[in-house]
Amino acid sequence: MSHNHSHVGHSREMRYKEVQRVTLIGSAVDLSLGIAKIVGGYVASSQALIADGVHSLSDLVTDIIVLYAAKHSHREADEEHPYGHGRIETVATVALGVALVAVAVGIGVDAIDRLFHVERLLQPTLLALYIAMISVVCKEFIYHYSMRIALKFRSEMLKANAWHSRTDAISSVIVVIGVIGSMAGLDYLDAIAAVGVAVMIAKIGWDLTFQSLRELIDTGLDPERVELIRKTIMDVNGVQALHVLRTRRMGGDALVDVHIQVNPNLSVSEGHHISEQVREQVVQGIDEVADVMVHIDPEDDETVAPTLGLPLRRDVLKQLKANWSAIEGASLIRDEDITLHYLAGKIRIDLVLPLTLLENGPIATRDRIMGQFNQLVADLPDVDEIVVYYR
Repeated sequence: MSHNHSHVGHSREMRYKEVQRVTLIGSAVDLSLGIAKIVGGYVASSQALIADGVHSLSDLVTDIIVLYAAKHSHREADEEHPYGHGRIETVATVALGVALVAVAVGIGVDAIDRLFHVERLLQPTLLALYIAMISVVCKEFIYHYSMRIALKFRSEMLKANAWHSRTDAISSVIVVIGVIGSMAGLDYLDAIAAVGVAVMIAKIGWDLTFQSLRELIDTGLDPERVELIRKTIMDVNGVQALHVLRTRRMGGDALVDVHIQVNPNLSVSEGHHISEQVREQVVQGIDEVADVMVHIDPEDDETVAPTLGLPLRRDVLKQLKANWSAIEGASLIRDEDITLHYLAGKIRIDLVLPLTLLENGPIATRDRIMGQFNQLVADLPDVDEIVVYYR
């Protein structure tokens, strides 16, 4: 167990370092491009390039959010956050998704406004074209680099930031189209393209926000992944059935709760061993699953009579000892020789008696003792059966 926690801690640290590295590189690019676009926009008389520069600098804000969330979401679980801090990343993804939608609205409104005000259509110079093309190349590189790390570590937050970088590349494409269109006499072309791009950016932002909001309300994994988890559990030797299979996401990880049914006559330690095998197989076999909470059932508690109202061991033993004083050999039964099975709304009791009781006529003695215990069952309404063994 400690080895597994050490492995998880190492994975979290590696994940944080990769996210930090790609985000810092993106921040440096955003700062450089933002300054270059704003200065170049003034020199090349391009309002679009100036706006695009402001867009690049706004990416720095989202980079700061990503860095903050990455640092805190990878902290180990503590008393106040027993499931870890992965949801910080989820909240950050919502913020980034909303930012994408806001960027899309801004681009779309500005483009539509320029379509209705011809005097605002741009007449930029070639310098704007060159800067915009460099921006496209740089931001596409950051997009692919960020997306590769996001997919590797299943980080929706970094994926959202990657798409944010691509919106900057797309807005630079708009500048390129606008410059080329202006040179060809089609001053309105960049505005029309901008509206289409804004719709696409808004769709990406909405998808990221919606997915993260689903995570915040503990929406389960996709049916295909749940079925794979189910099959993995059922393949573990000793698992007879399963029910109450629940899943949810926590940042880039998934958590699983499941009830498994095992043979009711197994020892506690064997049932625990099976549950540990279930946990190990699911965590090792399914990438996104970080932990599995396994509940052991001796029967399907969704269909059989409940045992919740039955007395606990202390009270059962008290009833037994009060009623079996006249039974031969009962005084020799130790508490550890009594096993209780809570099944189908009743209690089955296994007793172990010493073999010395059977020395003088084993068959007759055994039948007599068994008959006495069977009579005892009638006086104990919660007990279904008493089975006697000898050792």
